[in-house]
Amino acid sequence: MADTFTFKLLATDGKARRGEISMPRGTVRTPAFMPVGTGGTVKAMYMDQVRDVGADIILGNTYHLMLRPGAERVARLGGLHDFARWPHPILTDSGGFQVMSLAQLRKLNENGVTFRSHIDGAPYEMSPERSIEIQGLLDSDIQMQLDECVALPAKEKDIERAMEMSLRWAERCKTAFGEQPGKAMFGIVQGGDNAKLRVRSATALSAMGLKGYAVGGLAVGEPQPVMLDMLDITCPELPAEKPRYLMGVGTPDDILKSVARGIDMFDCVMPTRAGRHGLAYTRRGKVNLRNARHTDDPRPLDEESDCPAARDYSRAYLHHLVKSQEALGAMLLTWNNLSYYQRLMQDIRDAIEAGQFTERAAAITEGWARGDLAPV
Repeated sequence: MADTFTFKLLATDGKARRGEISMPRGTVRTPAFMPVGTGGTVKAMYMDQVRDVGADIILGNTYHLMLRPGAERVARLGGLHDFARWPHPILTDSGGFQVMSLAQLRKLNENGVTFRSHIDGAPYEMSPERSIEIQGLLDSDIQMQLDECVALPAKEKDIERAMEMSLRWAERCKTAFGEQPGKAMFGIVQGGDNAKLRVRSATALSAMGLKGYAVGGLAVGEPQPVMLDMLDITCPELPAEKPRYLMGVGTPDDILKSVARGIDMFDCVMPTRAGRHGLAYTRRGKVNLRNARHTDDPRPLDEESDCPAARDYSRAYLHHLVKSQEALGAMLLTWNNLSYYQRLMQDIRDAIEAGQFTERAAAITEGWARGDLAPV
């Protein structure tokens, strides 16, 4: 494959888009869901399993990796791909969201953020240039600009200040990133729940000529209709020939409704976190394996699934593992959930190619509404 980063639209159905992102380490089929590998691991999964369920790309996080084991150490050990045994594409978040939400005693100014680690209280500095430097040490394929994410609800003046600073930081990240063949830096649209600010942010970022664009600052406490309204406003302002990434989203329903508005990429901790807490996603909806009704249920989660975790283990056994806090329970349910999410994305891609996305989305939603079958 040529040493280039490209995005190609293969089909559209309404505003829904089917495409491919090509880069030296592989091709990402879009719409794509990226399993979250925050600290260089997708929790409770082997990397081979993550690939086998259909993931083309995973997400790593600059904040967590810079604290432990350290970006310079990862670089000495060959980069994140070798370190984690994932030779396929990796997108790294800039760390900005985690600095704002996890770090202690943080202070923000035009230069960047100073903060203390939530692990041991050690002091750190994160500037746009340092964020890009760390992502370069990790050797990720898609790198995100440093931005300031404001939790909603917030005052308009605070949202505007953060949005404008994020735009200035995007310019600095672009300069720091420079020209890296086969890799990309994405800008992040901010603006909270303010339509005017979202348009200003998207327009200014589009003028920078970046290789991709993310929509940030959503899924941070606002109702779903607000998120969808912001996507309706933002997506038309972004270049149609570039990939669009909705950060930190989300539920299967969020994904279906966001694809319908033109989003190409997603990430969320939900399927892995839910698996570690006894919750399974299936084509019939969510199944809480903590519930006593599964105690004597011999059925699998989904007899038609091609994932062994869903097909080959009884609900009674999964319930036992969860109630006993056995590690295998978290492993099997995470495996099931990531398999479900990747199957959902494949269904979406197939439906867009066939010009049947609206019908398929309705059928998927109807399947959730029917719910799980009663226990035998």
